[in-house]
Amino acid sequence: MIEVEDLRRTFVVRTKSGTLRRGRQEILAVAGLSFAIEPGEMVGYIGPNGAGKSTSIKMLTGILVPTSGSVQVAGMDPSRRRTDLARRIGVVFGQRSGLWWDLPLRDSFDLLARIYDVPRPRYTTNLAAYVDLLDLGPLLDQPVRQLSLGQRMRGDLAATLLHDPQILFLDEPTIGLDVVSKTRLREFLRDLNAERGTTVLLTTHDLGDIEQLCRRVMVIDAGRMVFDDTIAALQRVGGATRTVVVDLERPGEPVVVPGAVVTRVEGARQWLTFPADASAAPIVSALARGYDLVDLSIQEPAIEDVIRLLYARGGAHKAD
Repeated sequence: MIEVEDLRRTFVVRTKSGTLRRGRQEILAVAGLSFAIEPGEMVGYIGPNGAGKSTSIKMLTGILVPTSGSVQVAGMDPSRRRTDLARRIGVVFGQRSGLWWDLPLRDSFDLLARIYDVPRPRYTTNLAAYVDLLDLGPLLDQPVRQLSLGQRMRGDLAATLLHDPQILFLDEPTIGLDVVSKTRLREFLRDLNAERGTTVLLTTHDLGDIEQLCRRVMVIDAGRMVFDDTIAALQRVGGATRTVVVDLERPGEPVVVPGAVVTRVEGARQWLTFPADASAAPIVSALARGYDLVDLSIQEPAIEDVIRLLYARGGAHKAD
């Protein structure tokens, strides 16, 4: 559904060079990205500010023209067939709305249906479905400017789906939302991907979105891909560790089991860490054989810590 090969984008920045002279400097924002996304995939696309995420998304949607390299989205070159592509994709920017500020939400939907030339029966069916799924019924006659951020975000999502896009680009869709609104939005996106097979590329700084929605994650830094694999694989890189939290019947000395190290003891509770790419089964088995257990749980590494380690080591990892 999306094919990117050696994608590059440079920008020219004018700088002062003396009192009257100005210099010219080229900034490489995207430096040779290559990846492919299959139909129906939901992929997380993350990186620090200035990594090149927004620039590459703009090239994928036809807003920017690449300096070099090739892009195919839904079988089209985005910069050459931007109007045709717009009918096949949907884009939601968390901090910018595609709705009309002073119009009731219902009128914004109607205008968008006319802009995209959505057949009336399909528009009616889609609108009814998304109003129900996103709980927009009480909001349809309210001006967009009167909606809360969470309500507006749900309205933006419904608006961008009215024409049945094959691909959905989401840029910070849960920014500023409360816990309830985030949960509702994530559930909707999960169902949309499962039931309609919509391909989703999700850019976010909220790594909870990635963990709950995506099986695959791409990490970009300084315009280059530094990781492209599953969430599970991400948790194994960079020296990340998992933790076994064990409650013993009574306090005692730190337990001793092969492959794990006790890092913390509080009364009868002990924390044991082991490499994230190792199996927990031998450790759990050894604990069960050698000690009287009351409870045991396994904590996966926090994705924020894993990404921090990934950036620190500066290595690249790509799926086979």
